[in-house]
Amino acid sequence: MQSAPVQPWYKHLWPWIIIGMLATSVFLSLTMVRIAVENQDTLVNDNYYEAGKGINRSLDREHLAQQLHMQAQVRLDKLTGEVEVRLKGNSQPAQLTLNLISPTLESQDRHVSLLPANEPGRYTGRLDSAVEGRRFVELLGEQDGHAWRLFEEEKLVADGEILLGDEPLKGDEVQRP
Repeated sequence: MQSAPVQPWYKHLWPWIIIGMLATSVFLSLTMVRIAVENQDTLVNDNYYEAGKGINRSLDREHLAQQLHMQAQVRLDKLTGEVEVRLKGNSQPAQLTLNLISPTLESQDRHVSLLPANEPGRYTGRLDSAVEGRRFVELLGEQDGHAWRLFEEEKLVADGEILLGDEPLKGDEVQRP
């Protein structure tokens, strides 16, 4: 009785299927590593520790805005790019700064310097491009050498208006005496 000659392993189909699956997974893994390295996520703030320490300074500015009874009505004109702020409260600074901060992409942040217009409490500035969607809206001013800040998360719409200073402070659960 003659047994069939045994073929070498490389002439069988199954070892090549297994090797092919392993080679494919290695190739795809290396491709994913390359994509991850070339397209890194942008961090809006890469120093979270310093940002965390700065919360007290931020709350001090927001407390000052509250003490001054500051409120602002912000209007963004999509067609002309004009930004108009109508400011109410006990502060009329020489200049305001409006920051429209994207929650995820620093490249979509917009910063506008606002100067007083022809009537009290009205400030105007200009945006280079239209801004829509979810943004952190920050309005910065100064009173007697102390900075104040109005800060809220808002959804901006074309030619819409938003009101700052109408919501309670977030992150200030413990009331100060």
